[in-house]
Amino acid sequence: MSTDLDQLTDWLKEHKITEVECLISDLTGIARGKIAPTNKFIAEKGMRLPESVLLQTVTGDYVEDDIYYELLDPADIDMYCRPDPNAMFLVPWAIEPTAMVIHDTFDKMGNPIELSPRNLLKKVLKMYADHGWMPIVAPEMEFYLTKRSDDPDYPLQAPVGRSGRPETGRQSFSIDAANEFDPLFEDMYDWCEAQRLDLDTLIHEEGPAQMEINFRHGEALHLADQIMVFKRTMREAALKHDVAATFMAKPITDQPGSAMHLHQSVRDAQSGRNIFSNEDGSPSELFLSYIGGLQKYIPELLPLFAPNVNSFRRFLPDTSAPVNVEWGEENRTVGLRVPESSPQNRRIENRLPGADANPYLAIAASLLCGYIGMVEGLRPTQPVQGRGYERRNLRLPLTIEDALERLENCKALEKYLGKKFIAAYVAVKRAENENYKRVISSWEREFLLFSV
Repeated sequence: MSTDLDQLTDWLKEHKITEVECLISDLTGIARGKIAPTNKFIAEKGMRLPESVLLQTVTGDYVEDDIYYELLDPADIDMYCRPDPNAMFLVPWAIEPTAMVIHDTFDKMGNPIELSPRNLLKKVLKMYADHGWMPIVAPEMEFYLTKRSDDPDYPLQAPVGRSGRPETGRQSFSIDAANEFDPLFEDMYDWCEAQRLDLDTLIHEEGPAQMEINFRHGEALHLADQIMVFKRTMREAALKHDVAATFMAKPITDQPGSAMHLHQSVRDAQSGRNIFSNEDGSPSELFLSYIGGLQKYIPELLPLFAPNVNSFRRFLPDTSAPVNVEWGEENRTVGLRVPESSPQNRRIENRLPGADANPYLAIAASLLCGYIGMVEGLRPTQPVQGRGYERRNLRLPLTIEDALERLENCKALEKYLGKKFIAAYVAVKRAENENYKRVISSWEREFLLFSV
């Protein structure tokens, strides 16, 4: 541990850092923590935070008292947060030389906190390691740029680009449409390079000012950290150019939703060989079982891929998002796509997670589904040929209420996720949904005000 802290200290001094943002991810994916002067951070070798931050909702509220005290110590005790030297990043937009360091959370006995999303991903990765496997992921993050607005009742609008006009119509893969925001993306790429984020390509997606950033493939925990950092970085770059960036799953009516597509494969930890392919290059039994696991357990784990009431708007009929867990080769109309590739690069793309999902939980859940499939030898359905949107078998829950109920009642997942984590996650998401249902929508005012 001291060697790791020495490495972290040397890095802070090398970059002349004066302030450190000490971060953890809550269940929603919000970065919570403290900002400390570098000298204090080095001296304390971490921080303490109340356990209760892991039971906060997206509005900052907490779950009901009876559930709260069942899951946490009634004294509202602290958890101990230790910095991970492999998860330190510069904050290029800060005025003073600043770093953000992602922490892991422990109780006073040194045990990992069960409710921590990062700890859950590490738990899943250990399952793989125990079999001599190493999962590899490559996320694709979609998001919208919009005009800034201080009125949450006002529909979001496309921002004005360099031409002086907002986008109209669909501009999929348009280079000129992406170039409308060149100054913004130049800052974003410069900042991400300073943070050593493994970005690959920038794509203009279907919606007005909807973009996609692809990450290079790599180790799962490091990519989850990078997504958390990237979302903060993208929002800051947008604000600098007087627009907003949103990772909501469905921010604009009648426009495509935003996804976090997860490409995933598994290597033999010793040889580096892709276990999804046989020596002759054909798909392996483990590959088929991995798909079988995704098909069986994604419907049970859907709240980790679609965590908000808004997430399910992305799954409405006649949208570009698949609403099934069918699979097929080079088929974007199914939830599980197998891209064309060489045997060593054989992978499965999970197209169901929304851009609003907590990256630690979405990656952990996707890898867990595949892991269970491999260890239980599950078999997938036949691959879909042609259009898969209308497929009705293996259909997903279509509301957050139904999805949470399925997760809560899936006993097979308790031994992997832990009973406490499931109870906490369901409680937080139900509290958020109850809060949402108290808000009167513009649709109700428009169509019911003088009609009923």
